Amino acid sequence: MSVSDAPHPRPGGASSDAPQRPSDPLLGRRVLIVEDDPYISLALEETLTDFGLVVAGSARTLSQALLLARTAAFDIALLDVNIGPDRIDPVADAISARQIPFVFTTGCGRAGLPESYLLRPIIEKPFYVEEILRTLREQLALARSG
Repeated sequence: MSVSDAPHPRPGGASSDAPQRPSDPLLGRRVLIVEDDPYISLALEETLTDFGLVVAGSARTLSQALLLARTAAFDIALLDVNIGPDRIDPVADAISARQIPFVFTTGCGRAGLPESYLLRPIIEKPFYVEEILRTLREQLALARSG
């Protein structure tokens, strides 16, 4: 399922494809979304909200993303590797300095990642809801244990 084909939530916010449990580590977590495509950004915002996350900020330009990366309160971030003509590297650096977990989104595969973040998790476009949710859960769990 692509993110744009996300299931409609059931009453109470649960999806028919991925039922939420009260102990779901995503519930109430604040996510920063950096994505230059307005349609993808909107689809991500709606989908993540449907699954109990709170969108702490959404940026479509590098300058917006840098400001949010340095100042916004969030628990995890989804970062598109290429923001228009710009690369996400300074945003990843700012978030890393704050020791907040993040996941890259890309249509270019691992080869497109910033050199210093080659081992970071990626979600390749087109997105699948379950892959996004699983990766976010894994990264939040790693951040808690580390």
